[in-house]
Amino acid sequence: LAALLHRHPEYGLRAVGLVTRAGRDLPQPAGAAPPGPVPPVLTSPEEVRRAVVQNGVRDALFAADGGGAPHPDLVALFHGSGCATWLVGAPARAGAAPGPMGRHLWGYGLRPLEPGGAPAGRPSKRVLDVVGAGLLLLAAAPVLLLCAAAVRLADGPGVLFRQERVGQGGRTFTLLKFRTLRPESEHEAATRWSVARDERLGAVGSFLRRSSLDELPQLWNVLRGDMSLVGPRPERPYFVERFSRLHPGYADRHRAPVGLTGFAQVHGLRGDTSIEDRCRFDNHYIDHWSLWQDVRILLRTAATLIRPAGG
Repeated sequence: LAALLHRHPEYGLRAVGLVTRAGRDLPQPAGAAPPGPVPPVLTSPEEVRRAVVQNGVRDALFAADGGGAPHPDLVALFHGSGCATWLVGAPARAGAAPGPMGRHLWGYGLRPLEPGGAPAGRPSKRVLDVVGAGLLLLAAAPVLLLCAAAVRLADGPGVLFRQERVGQGGRTFTLLKFRTLRPESEHEAATRWSVARDERLGAVGSFLRRSSLDELPQLWNVLRGDMSLVGPRPERPYFVERFSRLHPGYADRHRAPVGLTGFAQVHGLRGDTSIEDRCRFDNHYIDHWSLWQDVRILLRTAATLIRPAGG
């Protein structure tokens, strides 16, 4: 990327530093050494800030190398220093095509990065989350009590199920659900993939899953700020690591807050369905986010709950 900018000064950009983690080697281009001076390698926040000030940096370019989304703290560091941030080499679903707006660098897709990797308009999204989750918790209070009583009578103590999930920026949180399965070991719960006909499901648990009522306690996660009403569904750390290796773009899902429902779910991609398809739908949602789209997804989710598939 630095060599490309040196060969094409018409873009008005000059590389003044290459940022990488300490101890990590930068990829070397094949063949001869790249033309032009090699920028210094920056491995700490202090070095980055110094380079920004000394060189009057206005733009920070992140190379899309298939290793997932840029770290949100690094994006925030550049934003805090007054720089615009861009993802270069973004796949077609994310990068704008070359055109009169110039959203490309010599044919490589180019799109802006928001601080923290969140969709633009995050404050309005958070307002929708707090107001919506608060009203839904009040309205659903009788249903929550009935569900809790049913789980208690059917399977004994321990109404809520708590599990570590991965949220925005790779941060973990404790997700809440009504318990639908018979007790299992902590390791098994963290590494066993859920399927539709699980032999551990009782009558009450099966009903709660079919109706999605087991997800209602996650409204508290939304109020706490762990989740949003709408976004990619959160997954366990074991599967996040596994799917990130197997499916390009999976880690990019964590650019935005995870959600109670999502664009993939309203298109039938829930439960034991294609991870690749879910990646595509989740990333499309993030790249084309709008508050109105969140409202439409919530309305479609409500319609599905009122009239389940096949009903």
